[in-house]
Amino acid sequence: MRHNSGQLARLPPFKSGMRIGLFGGSFNPPHQGHLLVARIALQRLKLDRIWWLITPGNPLKTLAGLPPLAQRMAAARHLAQDPRVIVTGFEQDIGARYTYDTLKYLKLRGKGVKFVWIMGADNLAQFHRWQHWRDIAAMMPIAVIDRPGATLQSASSRAAQALSSYRLDESDAAILPDMTAPAFVFIHGRRSPISSSALRKAREDGKI
Repeated sequence: MRHNSGQLARLPPFKSGMRIGLFGGSFNPPHQGHLLVARIALQRLKLDRIWWLITPGNPLKTLAGLPPLAQRMAAARHLAQDPRVIVTGFEQDIGARYTYDTLKYLKLRGKGVKFVWIMGADNLAQFHRWQHWRDIAAMMPIAVIDRPGATLQSASSRAAQALSSYRLDESDAAILPDMTAPAFVFIHGRRSPISSSALRKAREDGKI
């Protein structure tokens, strides 16, 4: 993959010292489960903002039938309705398909910003399959938000085991943005059974 690291993308507004959560995905389609993750992260991590990084395409998933980026971004903005939740598609501008490239770019551009990578527990279960996953963990603190059916599988995953010595107690979640990576916390709370894949199947079956 070619990464246009020299190209400057238009990023959402930020300033040094801000606590910003980064939540990436295809958002195909965006749904209330995404919004619940955002609200939990904002509250428990004491974030100023959370950026929804709408990816051009997940390398671990097929791109067949994936709606255009602009369409998914518009749907995400319509859903969010919260000034703290910022929708951006800048990954397309810099030619990044992998999370490692995205976070490396943001660390260079966002000097002084306290970024936290946010993922669902279902993603932690397969985190070891991501490109440069160990480098991602060493680059930025990670907050894992519990998801239905993923609690046990994610906790016993290869990545969770490798990072176990860097895990914060859940009661200390609010200090995660101030931590130097590697550091991660597993946050439990209200869980939404909704998933993008289930919504797509229901749509294909004519149920919605």
